[in-house]
Amino acid sequence: QVQLVESGGGDVQAGGSLRLSCAASGSIFGLGTMGWYRQAPAKQRELVATITSDDIGNCGDSVQGRFTISRDNTKNTVYLQMNSLKPEDTAVYLCNGVRFENSPYKTNYWGQGTQVTVSS
Repeated sequence: QVQLVESGGGDVQAGGSLRLSCAASGSIFGLGTMGWYRQAPAKQRELVATITSDDIGNCGDSVQGRFTISRDNTKNTVYLQMNSLKPEDTAVYLCNGVRFENSPYKTNYWGQGTQVTVSS
């Protein structure tokens, strides 16, 4: 099992910044692509950003140019730097990790989520 623990959420005014962290622990052998998703009330879960084990990052269109994903494999941690925040970024942000992603044993793991609230 892999445990993912997010931190860094909070309340911020529009235009502000936050940095989310997601620390992985447990059976992390084979942990590959990690990412951030967000879930706003009455909306579908949305992909925010992903990063491969080779540090290839990709951000969704709605956050492109404002958010940056990175990872520190020595700390088993992935980060999401969020700048120029907008009220529509308000959501629970969930960390995702994929283990053995290129095998029949592919498994997705999720954190509990951290709330980000952006006020106008």
